[in-house]
Amino acid sequence: MRFKIAGIQMSCSDNPERNLKKAAEMAEYALENGAKVIVFQQLFHLPWFAAEADEKSFSYAEAGDGPAITGMGKIAHDGGAVVVCPIFEKTADGNYYNTAFVMDADGSVAGKYRKAHIPDIPLWREKFYFTPGDTGFPVISTTYGRIGVQLCWDVFFPEGFRALALKGAQIVATPTASAFSSAQKWERMITSAATANGVFIFRVNRVGGTERQRFYGKSFLVNPFGEITIEPTGRTDAVMLAEVDYDQMEEARELWNFLGDRRPEAYGDLLGGV
Repeated sequence: MRFKIAGIQMSCSDNPERNLKKAAEMAEYALENGAKVIVFQQLFHLPWFAAEADEKSFSYAEAGDGPAITGMGKIAHDGGAVVVCPIFEKTADGNYYNTAFVMDADGSVAGKYRKAHIPDIPLWREKFYFTPGDTGFPVISTTYGRIGVQLCWDVFFPEGFRALALKGAQIVATPTASAFSSAQKWERMITSAATANGVFIFRVNRVGGTERQRFYGKSFLVNPFGEITIEPTGRTDAVMLAEVDYDQMEEARELWNFLGDRRPEAYGDLLGGV
């Protein structure tokens, strides 16, 4: 299967409704240019409230049937495309998660992933807001293939990528919120994960922010050979379009048979938590 995929990086104001409208307009542009899968950035329609620990910011949270997912579900349905939407999720039992919903091409929720690894560093006070995810590492079946998600900090934990690859993921979406001079570190980790697991990985990073914390964008798609297939665009709003061809996965895994040469019986130390 071959199709176009789009990553949407955008700056966000303090007004979620205005941001959601902007995201919808950018998604429509992606659809008009042939995109069949659309991936948004982390907390795609919200300002980066996690820079500070503030009880008032819990007001940004919404349920899975809230305006963000409902609105993007309609876009997915009308455009016949799969859409990956990361939101600040509030559940009925009162927990809060950093969650990516995956909408199928009929507008339904095909599945979701809740961020497993939660950082607590200056300007990323995420432990204040988010409960560690309870979904494990699901591979979500959609009209355009099997999709996994790793959210931002998850990228630095190789176990998630490996679990997704072993469960049959073809694309791993990695929505991020990265700032400062960290671009090369993220690029190295993501290209290595694509190479080691023979999957497509689309890193979609935020832009905009504040003077203290300016997100740099530079979203990119990596193919199963670990090659970046589109030129990253910097600190501006952008719709990044690229092509996915699943035949490349078979080619990469035949030449670089890392999954086939695994020796699970030798990995007991990993299970022991060393």
